Amino acid sequence: MLEPTPLYGGNGAYLDALYEQYLREPARVPPQWRAYFESLGPRAPGEQAHEPIVDEIAARARRPSASARTSEAGAGASAKQAAVSRLIQLWTNRGHLIARLDPLALTSRPRPRVLALDYFGLTDADLETEFFTGSRTDAVPKRMKLRDILAMLEYIYAGPIGAEFAHVSESDERLWLQDQFQSGRIRQRFDPEEQRNILWQLTSAEGLERYLHTKYVGQRRFSLEGADALIPLLDDLIQRCGSARVEELVIGMAHRGRLNVLVNALGKSPSDIFSEFEGRYDLAHQQGSGDVKYHKGFSADLRTAAGNVHVALAFNPSHLEVVDPVVEGSVRARQQRRADTRGEQVLPISAATLHSKARASSWRRCSCRRRGASTPAARCM
Repeated sequence: MLEPTPLYGGNGAYLDALYEQYLREPARVPPQWRAYFESLGPRAPGEQAHEPIVDEIAARARRPSASARTSEAGAGASAKQAAVSRLIQLWTNRGHLIARLDPLALTSRPRPRVLALDYFGLTDADLETEFFTGSRTDAVPKRMKLRDILAMLEYIYAGPIGAEFAHVSESDERLWLQDQFQSGRIRQRFDPEEQRNILWQLTSAEGLERYLHTKYVGQRRFSLEGADALIPLLDDLIQRCGSARVEELVIGMAHRGRLNVLVNALGKSPSDIFSEFEGRYDLAHQQGSGDVKYHKGFSADLRTAAGNVHVALAFNPSHLEVVDPVVEGSVRARQQRRADTRGEQVLPISAATLHSKARASSWRRCSCRRRGASTPAARCM
């Protein structure tokens, strides 16, 4: 046991290297060591040098695994999806800044940098990749290519209509406005007959304002100019209410545009309007207190495809700010008379009250909703 031997632990690395060389090239091993390795017995079939295998295992350990590569790819895809979601959100908030509101293109509207792809870390290479849109409506697919998403956002928010609703503080109202605007822009298409009808109504609205301005120069009339689309909008609303079996509409509105609504939406005779401008009243056919013409109300039965709808435009009180409560009270009385407990037969339209001596107020809710009633007495616009 005291006889010296080279087979001790300190020579382990040397012996391993020597055996590796014996496995590869036995002739290059010193004769005494070759004889020793041969004395250990015949080599196992297929036995190979261990060093290349050990090196390969070490190299594989240094390379990232398939799961790590998958995780990195997933993280990259998540970052891209987050960027696309942010892009869609900014388009909904800022898209109105580049809407084509000037048909003559007299002014150039600079494109905000926050609407560019590179602002979100996206490139043209991502245009053919599909992403989730986060859509809440059926009008917008749940998944789309980035190229199609951009085209859709451009069409909805940068078209001839600008929608600004990000300032609405109540989340449900803001999201409802956004969804309705998106669905309307994508689904709404006017056929030629509808287009001619809208043009006719717009022409009638502009023609009345131009005639009043020419015939009664200097007289106060609170022109509708600049908001002529109110006339076809009201007409469409009334037609839709008729299809929904609404029996009565009560409208509360500001001074501005009232004369045009009276003539072109409710059918009041233009000669009566002109008589009021000239200070002539036919007391045998007209009733009232002699109030100014832009305070007066009117009512008429308007024809719809599903039957007549009674539409009443409320008189404006001397304090215009209270016209909405007046309308709501009138609607509640009409509902009680009809036993309309679900608010399906009488509809209030409470427009924003605009007045030269008072700031604009927002669209108001129905009084029953402010009181927190479980069954609202009317649906508000």
